[in-house]
Formats: sequence, C-alpha cells, structure tokens
Amino acid sequence: MLSRVAESLYWMSRYIERAEDITRILTVNFHALLDTRLEDLQRGWQPLIAITGDEGLFSQHYSEYNAQTVSEFLLWHPSNPNAVIACINRARENARSVREQISSEMWEHINRLYFLIRGVNTQSVLRGPHEFFSQVRDGSQAFQGVTDATMIHGEGYQFIQLGKFLERAEKTCRILDVKYGMLNAMREGTPEASLQLIAMLKSCSAFEAFRKQSAFQLHAGRVAEYLLLSREFPRAVLFCLQRCQQAVALISKGTNKQSDSASVSQRALGRLCSELEYLDIEEVLDERMHPFLTRLLRQVNLIGDEITRAYFNAQIILPSPRRQQAQQQQ
Repeated sequence: MLSRVAESLYWMSRYIERAEDITRILTVNFHALLDTRLEDLQRGWQPLIAITGDEGLFSQHYSEYNAQTVSEFLLWHPSNPNAVIACINRARENARSVREQISSEMWEHINRLYFLIRGVNTQSVLRGPHEFFSQVRDGSQAFQGVTDATMIHGEGYQFIQLGKFLERAEKTCRILDVKYGMLNAMREGTPEASLQLIAMLKSCSAFEAFRKQSAFQLHAGRVAEYLLLSREFPRAVLFCLQRCQQAVALISKGTNKQSDSASVSQRALGRLCSELEYLDIEEVLDERMHPFLTRLLRQVNLIGDEITRAYFNAQIILPSPRRQQAQQQQ
C-alpha cells in the first residue's frame, strides 16, 4: 500500500473519532451542568478546553468560559484545528483522496456527515444543541459500523483501526486526567463527587458498561481502574492500545520487509500494554494520578510519532497545500 494512502486512511479515522469525542463531552457537560449553581458554571466549562489541550488558543479569542464560547470554539471556530467542523472537513478530504480504497457506503456516510455540519444553523445549535450533537455522534458511529461491514479487512482497514484506537486512547487519558483532578478536590461519597464520576464515565460512553459490572462500586479508584485497565470496554486505554498492537502486527505481517521504525513502534506498544496489564491501580491513585497520566499520554503520543515515521513517508515532495495539511496532521 502506498504511504500516502495509508496516511489518509489513518487520519480519516482519527478525525472522525475526534469529532465524535468532542460532541460527546459537550453533550455530557450540558446535561451535567443543568443543576449547577450559576457561580460554578465557568468552572464547569473550563475542563472541556483542558481536555482538548487548547487552553492557550482559546484564551486568544475568548475572555471567559461559558456554554456559548466553549461550544463555538469546539464546534466551528475557524482558528481551532480540532473543532468538529474542521475534523469532519479533513476526514472527508482524506477520504476523497483515497476514494478507490474505501467502499461506496463509507463515502456516502462521510458525505452525509459533511453536509450535515456544512448546512447547520449555528445560532439554532447554540439555542438547542442536543439534536445536533446526537446527529454528529450517530453519524460518526454509523461510519465506523459501515466501515466494519463493507470494507475489506486488509491492510487499509488496519490503518483505519490504528487511527481510531490511538485517538481513543489519547482522549480517554485526557478525560481521566482532567476529571480525576477535579474529583481529588471533593470528598469521596458526596453527591457532587458522584455526579462528577458519572459525568467522567459518560464522557467515555462507559457509564452503562461500568454499572453492568456488578462488582464495581461507584468511586474514583474503581472508575479510574475501569477506564485505564479494562480488557473488554472498547474505550479503555489498555483495550485501545492492545487493538493498536494487533493492527501494527497485522500490517507488519502483510509487508515483505519490516522497517526499523515499525519495529520500534511495535516494541513501544508492547512495553506500554505490558506495563498497564501489570499495573496495580493503588500505586497511581490520588495525587500520583496526574504524573502517571501525563507520562502515559506522552508515551501514547510518542507511539503516534513512531507510526508516522514507520509508515508515512514524510520525505516525499508535496504541493504546498498538501504539505501544510500533512504538517498539521502530524
């Protein structure tokens, strides 16, 4: 498979997953703040920007955190490269560049999602965002389901899986880092702490799955353990990294010669999965959680860099717009 094709499939998948993640945390936050005191509203919106890591960029355009400013910034602000509309636009552009590699159904679904956000009435969304959030979430999940059902599960499909699960692992780390830090300032067992735990689980689409594990009680340590170390929940960090490891192994198996960079990325994934498999959650709770998650997120990002070096040829000469896009993606 051409490096250009692999890169486009990988980033198409990451952008679709990123758009869904952002709309999900917005939805959860809107519901979680319905009963919040007016003086606590700004404190309730700031963590969403912290999750995306764009606090500096946000502060350049807005002076306060509230429902309107955060929603505008995360959904369609032209200066935000991680805005939902930017993610869907880039996902579609990547899909268009490899149109012959994906199924007709995949192309139809990503176009449907693209025209949904292109024709949206921004003021109407700000007044009542829940329907729009559901449409983006359902469109993203439908695209992933159609991909599983209609695309050949070969090398290209594995790059799509690699992008999806690496993006999920990174976002779960970020959500857990920000939300757990807020929980540390609350007393365990209070209604406020319970609401924050529920919001953290729902931000990862994990609330129902967690509650079905009858042995797990709703407290911070158990929730953190579930989101980090579950081998069954599809957004847990360990689950995602194991799926990345499987995808890289299948991609390497399908090539005649494995590069040194590919070997490095396989080893890095293997080491990180092994570390998480044998992790005792008690060792990283409370004030030790933030340093642990900071290091974990850095390792996940380094793995992304290794994958880029291994499979995406950054040395080819590209036209200027394409080169800028590749730099933004990386």
